[in-house]
Amino acid sequence: MTVHTTPLNGGRIVEEPMAEALSRRYLAYALSTITNRALPDVRDGFKPVHRRIMYAMHQMRLNPQSAARKCAKVVGEVMGGYHPHGDASIYEALVRLAQDFAQRYPLVDGQGNFGNIDGDSAAAMRYTECKLTPAAVLLLEGIDQDAVDFRPTYDDQDEEPVVLPAGFPNLLANGSSGIAVGMATSIPPHNVGELIDACQLLLDKPEANTDDLMQFVPGPDFPTGGVSVEGAASIREAYETGRGGVRVRAQWETEDLGRGVWRVVITEIPYQVQKSKLIEQLADLIENKKAPLLADVRDESAEDIRLILEPKNRTIEPEMMMESLFKLSDLEARFPINMNVLDATGTPRVMGLKECLKAFLDHRREVLNRRSQWRIAKIEKRLHLLEGLRVAFLNLDEVIRIIREDEQPKATLIARFNLTEVQADFILDTRLRQLARLEEMVITEEYNKLQEELDGLKALTSSEAKQWKAIGKELQAVRKAMLSPRRTVMADAVDSSAFVAPEAFIPREAITVILSDRGWIRAAKGKVDDPSELKFKEGDKLAFLVPAYTTDKLLIGASDGRIFTVGADKLASGRGHGEPLRLMIDLDEKADIINVVAHEPNSKLLVASTAGYGFVAPENDLLAQKRGGKQVLNGEMKSMLRVNGDHVVTIGDNIKTLIFPIAELPEMGRGKGVRLQNYKQGGLADVAIFNAEVGPEWVDGGGRKRKWDDWREWLGKRAGAGRQGPRGMRKFR
Repeated sequence: MTVHTTPLNGGRIVEEPMAEALSRRYLAYALSTITNRALPDVRDGFKPVHRRIMYAMHQMRLNPQSAARKCAKVVGEVMGGYHPHGDASIYEALVRLAQDFAQRYPLVDGQGNFGNIDGDSAAAMRYTECKLTPAAVLLLEGIDQDAVDFRPTYDDQDEEPVVLPAGFPNLLANGSSGIAVGMATSIPPHNVGELIDACQLLLDKPEANTDDLMQFVPGPDFPTGGVSVEGAASIREAYETGRGGVRVRAQWETEDLGRGVWRVVITEIPYQVQKSKLIEQLADLIENKKAPLLADVRDESAEDIRLILEPKNRTIEPEMMMESLFKLSDLEARFPINMNVLDATGTPRVMGLKECLKAFLDHRREVLNRRSQWRIAKIEKRLHLLEGLRVAFLNLDEVIRIIREDEQPKATLIARFNLTEVQADFILDTRLRQLARLEEMVITEEYNKLQEELDGLKALTSSEAKQWKAIGKELQAVRKAMLSPRRTVMADAVDSSAFVAPEAFIPREAITVILSDRGWIRAAKGKVDDPSELKFKEGDKLAFLVPAYTTDKLLIGASDGRIFTVGADKLASGRGHGEPLRLMIDLDEKADIINVVAHEPNSKLLVASTAGYGFVAPENDLLAQKRGGKQVLNGEMKSMLRVNGDHVVTIGDNIKTLIFPIAELPEMGRGKGVRLQNYKQGGLADVAIFNAEVGPEWVDGGGRKRKWDDWREWLGKRAGAGRQGPRGMRKFR
């Protein structure tokens, strides 16, 4: 409950629950953001800031035929008269309207540096100039003819349009994107010619469905071109429901350099992908050895985009290399579709393609009727004046006599010839030269033409069929003026599973993985015969030495129970000290590396915890796709061993040893496991796997390996306490 009290020194104190106060104020903020900032109007496709920029430039008469003016002047007019926000946000919106790589049909003709597709920002507004484009004029046409409603500006000093007349479906033509509170919008650009053809279909066949409309509008048409590989079914669902997405790929071609040598040239990139960041991304893939088929990338762009991709070798298929890069980089991007807009009543709604086009056509009909009514009022006013002038011509001598002799000629004219006050004033204001015979003929001709136009307009406003026919003619004229060939190629959905994985092209070479005690990892070519010759950073030493191949995946066990996967081909060269393993995996600061093994398909690992629990895990289930690895063991990992024997030997901190068949351990993908050995105090010190035919080995304090021939005396059941091992035995490796 809200309580109002008046303090002693005046003013007012409002006491109300905090939750109620915050709820009401946040709701007001959310509604303001949704309706006045983030979502476009379905009728003209504009958010308020863009609409105000257009109207301010129209008021400044910055039409295509006039000279451009400084953008700072335009921004100042918009901010001072219509948009009470920062100049930076207004200029950013203006710049975007001028960028041909951001707008399918630019509405501002920018002169100067307005940014580029590399992501470089525009020059300061004091250096750049702008004016309207012919497309913008079509959106504003009729705004001075009472075509739309106006409302007071933020300071009540002027008026601004609620919506623009919109000569073409700008919402779908240029698209829109924005984030409000609790909702967002993302609408891709389309081809105006295709949209108008779809509108004509709706005019001829109002019951047409999405499938019928897609005969004319097969999909988005991005200003940067590219190839749409989403598939007609997915696009149809997005157009039907207003939600979905479209995948766009770069346009590329192969250049033959002779003798079997070739390279790929990128000529178009996906919408809203910055070229400089794309090149940086591809370079990082090469640097990190994540693109095994790509050798080099160069930017040879001038006015047109030209990116050169060099393959690793000539035996690679271009399609294979590009498929791998589409998966790994922004050469393929997904543009989300969320057609969330404000309808004619200002209510946010998600609309499909047909609903958006229908709302545009309804708006054009309202604009047509309002402009017609405005013109009818103008014509009737003019006809009324001409009728009075015709009376004057028919009684010219009497009119002249009254004007010359009468003290109150206006009242006399009204009474004598049954004129209105407006007609009498017009006659009295007419110059003598206009009373010539020739002028009488001109007036008669004008009267007849206006009467004919008036009859046509009244017939138009009284017939819905004629209104739709007139709208169709207007749209055809707009289509002719804005005709532009489609830039985005519509292709069938691509099944990437038909292509061989790029890993198949990694050359299989023998390497030795070297992991230091401080976590620096590298790969030396071939076999390391003498580990003592390996060099490390000061204070560092060898921890693990693993023979492998470049095509292998390394399984890295950590003390926190996780197992990480790293491709052997991604490792740094063995010439230096390598690179920190923590840069390749998300290893916790407090976790230590327990073991590193080269993955063998269909093999198994024994994982054991310091608490003496463990289980056997299939290696195929342990491969991780993410940097964070897979949580396999619940507990602190003590050991991770390849299962290459039929018996397990454990030794506890209490120096007691137990041997049991490995078949007694369960096979699991994740968990705590079962007890390996029972301890009254302490935990597991070490564990090993061996074959009964060969027998186990253990290492004494001097580092010498010893055979254990009488191991069967320690053979027992899993989870037993075990017994004291051979003298001096503390570990098995």
